[in-house]
Amino acid sequence: MIDPVQASPNPWVIYVDGSAMPNPGRIGIGAVITEPNGTRHTLSQATNMKGCNNEAELRALMVVLRELQIRGATALLAYSDNSVIVEQLNNAAAKPIKRLASLFNEARALLQSFDSASLQWIPRHRNGEADALARAAQTTPPQITVKPSNKQR
Repeated sequence: MIDPVQASPNPWVIYVDGSAMPNPGRIGIGAVITEPNGTRHTLSQATNMKGCNNEAELRALMVVLRELQIRGATALLAYSDNSVIVEQLNNAAAKPIKRLASLFNEARALLQSFDSASLQWIPRHRNGEADALARAAQTTPPQITVKPSNKQR
């Protein structure tokens, strides 16, 4: 079980979401990160990975957790609207999803690397900004390759 953040009065606050279109499909990730001092950051990142919505959400969380490690965060409060991810990471007795077991293990290790961490489920309507960022990542236009023309003018 992930420790509550009660010991730290000023945790980093994260709203995270992942999107897979179609489901399964290309993964986009989004997050809103608020530092203890109130500074907000957003993340909208397209990936070349393909997977289901649960994998997208899990990968989004892991990207943010790695970023917080780099920034020296010690306490965090994370919110997700994916009940499967929250249940799997908070409940050691939850029936494992075999296909995603290694990703869940990696996410648990990342969460446990913080002095205190809490992951909580929230309704989808309370996670709208992270959801929009994840979906926007998937609409990133492909890079256009310019081919030289052999035509002379």
